Amino acid sequence: MFGRRKKNDSAQDGGAAEQVVDATGADERDEAEGQDGAAAPRRMNLPPAPRPDGPWDAAEVLGDPADGRVDLGGILVPGVEGMELRVEVAGDAIVAATVVLGDSAVQLQAFAAPKKEGIWGEVRDEIATGITQQGGIIDEAEGPLGWELRAQVPVPLPDGQTGAQLVRFVGVDGPRWFLRGVISGQGAVRPESAGVLEQIFRDTVVVRGDGPMAPRDPIVLKLPNDAQMVPDGVQTTEEQEGSRFGGGMGQLERGPEITEVR
Repeated sequence: MFGRRKKNDSAQDGGAAEQVVDATGADERDEAEGQDGAAAPRRMNLPPAPRPDGPWDAAEVLGDPADGRVDLGGILVPGVEGMELRVEVAGDAIVAATVVLGDSAVQLQAFAAPKKEGIWGEVRDEIATGITQQGGIIDEAEGPLGWELRAQVPVPLPDGQTGAQLVRFVGVDGPRWFLRGVISGQGAVRPESAGVLEQIFRDTVVVRGDGPMAPRDPIVLKLPNDAQMVPDGVQTTEEQEGSRFGGGMGQLERGPEITEVR
């Protein structure tokens, strides 16, 4: 199933908690790092780490990288039985895809990156700063996909109160690209249950292209040629019963969607 929602609607669900990412607080972090940087391990501007289990660059895949995957242009997403696939737009561009599987989801978004430097360490710090400034809680841990952030993100509830959305931010640096995943739902509440979503992340193929791109520019996606869309705002029965992305902490609303049944 394909769905489409606008960027400014996505903060209502766990798939778009990355909206809190910004560069605010960079000066404070630089000052702190200057005070005790001698004792701290180097985290920034490291070369991309090996990726023996993926995610993959298109040039690394033997045969047709689109085989068994949904072709979204900039990324090729592996197909899994029972999954739904939604895309997210910023302006007129599609910039992210979210795989929904049962009561969990992973949002995938690819960015351009420097040729010889990874950006995940820097991005993690920016995400953590943004969330804590909003009153959220961050825990940095080493998980199955490497270093990740496990976050409690403040979100508004339908009754006007503020709840907490549990999400996991994962990321991998590749050759001239960076792939970020945001895991929500039970895959964030119980990370041990997120094995299939983590495998989807590993099996994703990034098609950056050879053209010049500034670091951090999103790699633009496209809809598959056979996508069948229905009007914005149409809801499935499951959506009318409430969001599955609340992680057990209240019924959180989703943004308007355009949906395709595969």
